[in-house]
Amino acid sequence: MQKQGFLFLLMSLVLILSMGITAKAETFDRHKYIYDDAGLLTDQEASKLQELSSRLSEERDTAFIIITVNGTDGKSAKQYVGDYYDENGPGYDQPFGNTAILFLDMQGRDIYLAGFKKAEDYLTDERLDLIRDEITPALSEGNYFEAFSDYITTSHEYMGEEPSNGSEEYNGYDSDADHHEYANEDTNVDSENILFQWWFQVIAALVVAGIVVAIMIYSSGGRVTVNGQTYINNKHSKVLSRSDRFVRQTVTKQKKPSNNTNNTSGGGGISRGGHSHSGSGGKF
Repeated sequence: MQKQGFLFLLMSLVLILSMGITAKAETFDRHKYIYDDAGLLTDQEASKLQELSSRLSEERDTAFIIITVNGTDGKSAKQYVGDYYDENGPGYDQPFGNTAILFLDMQGRDIYLAGFKKAEDYLTDERLDLIRDEITPALSEGNYFEAFSDYITTSHEYMGEEPSNGSEEYNGYDSDADHHEYANEDTNVDSENILFQWWFQVIAALVVAGIVVAIMIYSSGGRVTVNGQTYINNKHSKVLSRSDRFVRQTVTKQKKPSNNTNNTSGGGGISRGGHSHSGSGGKF
């Protein structure tokens, strides 16, 4: 009965968590692009950036998102952005879609830029490094509206240029550039991907829960009833002698891991939810 109760509890927990993540991604506001929790912008500035990002996001089928916070609860900027994508599933027109994110942590003075899906291919690590280098001076001087505007327009420009194999060089934003030929190449593929269907995620969660419980039951085995006294006759068995002999001593050393978990990691990677992305991080 205890095993059955544990199985039911575990499967219910996995099911609730998977459905919760899916529901949150489905209800995420894909028409909002500015999340200024650190309060760096006036209402008018936030409104202008929202309008700019909304217009340019539509042109590139890519959500250009800005996030500012005061502290990350011990997470690195890179991990915070990865978790944000995993938990909210942003994208211009679908969950877990094309997304570019500029993240600012005012407490740690960290900046991290990331590109997901098509943005990972066009906003490469090298291109994001160039964008970060371009806007960092304005951020350091407190000109946040200027820096955020440059991030949106420059990212939009790069999303219209095929990445080159050589070194990148940004030549300025061209508002007349027309790069619509690839605008809808891969959005339909993502929307039909079975990995993003809620029913598939529920079934996968149940299968994983079943496997985990089966392994635990198999590993538990039966109770061991044999011990050291089983084959000893206390009337005739006696310890004749006892001795201890010191043979050798081994000393091992291990470097103590650093407790500084809020350092920004540059470059892209894979989020804890399995989403690959490009990236560039540093201080400002």
